[in-house]
Amino acid sequence: MKQKYSTDNGNNSALRYLADGINIKNIWNNSIKTSPVVALCCNLLLMLAIYYLCRIFFFIVNKSYFADVTFDHFLNLLKGGLQFDISALLYTNLIYLAMQIFPFKFRGKAAYQSIAKWIFVVVNSLAIIINCIDIVYFRFTNRRTTSTVFAEFENENNLLKIAGTAVIEYWYVTLFTAFAVFILYKCYRTPKAMEKKASTLKSNISYYLLHTLLMCCIAFVSVIGMRGGIVAPHRPITLSNANAYVNKSAETAIVLNTPFCIIRTLNKEIYKNPHYFDSEEELADVYSPVHYPSPSGEFKPLNVVIFIIESFGKEYSGFFNRHLDNGTYKGYTPFADSLYSEGFTSQYSYSNGRKSIDAMPSILSSIPMIIEPFISTSYSINNISSIAAALKEKGYYSAFFHGAHNGSMGFLAYAKSAGFDDYFGLTEYGNTDLDGMWAVWDEEFLQFYANKMGELKQPFVTAVFTATSHHPFKIPKRYEGHFPEGDQPIHKCIGYTDYAMRQFFKKMEQYEWFDNTLFVITADHTNQVTHKEYYTDVNSYAVPILFYHPGGDLKGLKTLPVQQIDIMPSILGYLNYDKPYFAYGQDVFNTNEDEKFVVNYNGGLFQLFNNNYFMQFDGEKTKSVYDYKSDTMLQNNQAGKVAQQPAMEKLLKAIIQQYIVRMTENRLTVADE
Repeated sequence: MKQKYSTDNGNNSALRYLADGINIKNIWNNSIKTSPVVALCCNLLLMLAIYYLCRIFFFIVNKSYFADVTFDHFLNLLKGGLQFDISALLYTNLIYLAMQIFPFKFRGKAAYQSIAKWIFVVVNSLAIIINCIDIVYFRFTNRRTTSTVFAEFENENNLLKIAGTAVIEYWYVTLFTAFAVFILYKCYRTPKAMEKKASTLKSNISYYLLHTLLMCCIAFVSVIGMRGGIVAPHRPITLSNANAYVNKSAETAIVLNTPFCIIRTLNKEIYKNPHYFDSEEELADVYSPVHYPSPSGEFKPLNVVIFIIESFGKEYSGFFNRHLDNGTYKGYTPFADSLYSEGFTSQYSYSNGRKSIDAMPSILSSIPMIIEPFISTSYSINNISSIAAALKEKGYYSAFFHGAHNGSMGFLAYAKSAGFDDYFGLTEYGNTDLDGMWAVWDEEFLQFYANKMGELKQPFVTAVFTATSHHPFKIPKRYEGHFPEGDQPIHKCIGYTDYAMRQFFKKMEQYEWFDNTLFVITADHTNQVTHKEYYTDVNSYAVPILFYHPGGDLKGLKTLPVQQIDIMPSILGYLNYDKPYFAYGQDVFNTNEDEKFVVNYNGGLFQLFNNNYFMQFDGEKTKSVYDYKSDTMLQNNQAGKVAQQPAMEKLLKAIIQQYIVRMTENRLTVADE
């Protein structure tokens, strides 16, 4: 080749020597055209198409279970299934993926590619078979199979017989499965063998540079695909995300695929019936989540507005903490404190979880976090009750509001499964007034929330989940220095959100139906604290819970223990709701104080509050009992010394067993009784 750069200095000559080696035509003929990466993409797309064939066949075979699914809705379900198929595809093909993207030339050898082919075909044939088994098994469970199937059948010794019978009985599924595997094998693309020619320094450099870059790009895209999205607030998708596309919980089986369900539930804590009680009757005599209300009057069609405030722990309130700092503590929530004095609340109120994803099921469906967050378990596709579903029977419209990306935290999926009529997120608000990290600033979004309620038909039930009081704890620049900095970064954010609430209520007071509205205010969980008593196993769950009815006489600071899962039954009780409903919590307005309890789960320990005592139980024995109202630092363990301990153990065991049994048997509504 004629030397083009003979007059350049050494450095430029070396760079241009490298550039001369990276010849596009050579790369196409010798790398791209024969590349394992191209074959990889073709084969993954082939398997993705097979996943969709399985989904369509699943729907056809089980059409009678989805009588309400229209063609347009079915297309939406197919669209929703894409991210779950991509995630499953990438998880199951990690080995094959790695074999094809590592930038080594021996990938072009026939023996190497033969091994890669059989790994791909065998692994994906297994995925096809598992997926097709659920075409039949679905009709017995009304859900996709998860990893719990291994525990469910671990003691069965006739599985081969059952499988053999099923293969014959459901011959059409067997034929479809065989056809899908055949297509996979026949359409598999093997990279063409690379032309054998002497390697030069230039060709080696160009080869390794290009394929290293491809490896990094494919690895990055694969991680995004496995997680189910690239948006910052997204967590790796779980089974509950399928609820975002469905009208009924059973339809999640169309959106999901079985390999994904098994993979995402592997190594998860499996709920097992502890068998504390031998019969349903004995269990129900101690505790039952099925409520049969006896209202004291006619139903009151009040509007219901529920605030779930991000990280709005009780320590930030001066109202609840007048004893702190020798009586000088003022807190960071002056407006909320003014509401606490005007409504019904308790000095002892708690969350049922420590994460945002625990809050919605607890507050809106009266489902606490026990062992695992409900939303991230395989049981999140169960039929569930909710305040929206209950009040819909009384003609209520319902909507949920959250200023983050609509898929954030699985809230959209949960709202749909809980029966909310509409969801208003960032998509509906518009991509403005963002805090640069999570969502729309609280002040702007709460004004949007208030304005929207001014347009709603009454009666309605709405809920909003705020976002600003979250790490990295920023507030709008126009308010810098406006709120007390406090001792923790979150304190100024709490002050800002409290101010945003003040502006919200100013707006709400303009509506003629303001006095005809029941407001409920609580937090999702606690956050940064500064006082020792808020580090305890009791107060690490301490959040405010307020019932505020401007036009009523609902007032008072109580001493009974109250929890998030009490919110739904208490709203229904206050409205004189007269229909049976399902809730793990209690109606605080119609339950005797000595019968009130709070339950939560803390690092392997079940916790129960009852009367003056706080008990921790590991599932087999009681670890500790404290008089939490007087022994605020939990220093005097009275386990084995309190007369009330056996009754508390019996109650907690009943709650645990009711939770686990009903969760695993999909009995979380009155209709399932």
